[in-house]
Amino acid sequence: MISPEILGFIGGGVITASLIPQVQRVFKLKSAHDISLTFTLMLLIGLILWVNYGLAFNLAPVVLWNSISTALVAVLLYAKLKYGRLCYRLKPGLRRKPPGFD
Repeated sequence: MISPEILGFIGGGVITASLIPQVQRVFKLKSAHDISLTFTLMLLIGLILWVNYGLAFNLAPVVLWNSISTALVAVLLYAKLKYGRLCYRLKPGLRRKPPGFD
């Protein structure tokens, strides 16, 4: 049987890895307007709390993966603040906005 600590390392690694494609996509597209600022802030706060919990109880998998996730979400927050606004400017002579830009 797999030890609980090994399961923690595996599970934490999978969850942490799930953030990587989102961060890559935001920077590739230079767009984060579809990502909720509230979600990002709450996730960041929750991860910081998990790191502190892991430190308090000396739980290596919790500290490791939540520290890495905290860094990834901090980068995502940076991207949200940098690329989060939907910028659409009308070109001269264009009379109406495309659908969805009301």
